[in-house]
Amino acid sequence: MGADTAGARELISIRVGEQMFALDIMKVREIRGWTASTPLPHAPSYVLGMINLRGTVLPVLDLSGRLGLPPRTPDASSVVVVAELAGRPVGLLVDAVCDIITVDAAQIQAAPDLGSGDADFVRGVITLETEIVTLLDLDTALPETALAETDAAA
Repeated sequence: MGADTAGARELISIRVGEQMFALDIMKVREIRGWTASTPLPHAPSYVLGMINLRGTVLPVLDLSGRLGLPPRTPDASSVVVVAELAGRPVGLLVDAVCDIITVDAAQIQAAPDLGSGDADFVRGVITLETEIVTLLDLDTALPETALAETDAAA
C-alpha cells in the first residue's frame, strides 16, 4: 500500500436480509455457493450443520440467525463465506457478497450501545452514501460453547 493508504482497511461487504454488513477481508478464506450441510445434533439454532471442504469439516452458520435477524433458509442463490473465526474455519451463510470497500479508521464509528452483551461481535458502523454498514468482529461471532460443540461432533 502507498503512504496515503497506510491507515486504510479492506473489508468485504455482504448482504444478510435487507441489511449490509462488512467483514475484515483478512479473515475471509473463500466464497462459494451453497452446498447442503449435515445437521449437528444439539447445535444452536443458527448452526445449520457441517460441510466437507476439501477434507476439512467445518460448521456452517446462518449469519442471519446469529445476528438475531429472521433465520434464512438456504437456496441455490445463497452464498457461503468461508472465514476464520477464533482461528477456526467456519462457513457463514449470507444472501450475497457485494463488494470490497476500503475504509480508514476515522470512517468507523462506535456501534450504539444497546445494553446487550450478545452484540459483542459488532465492531462498529460505517456510513456510506446510501446506507449504514455494520462491521462485524468475526472472532466473537461464535461463542466458544458452539465451537466446542462443533469440534466434538466433527
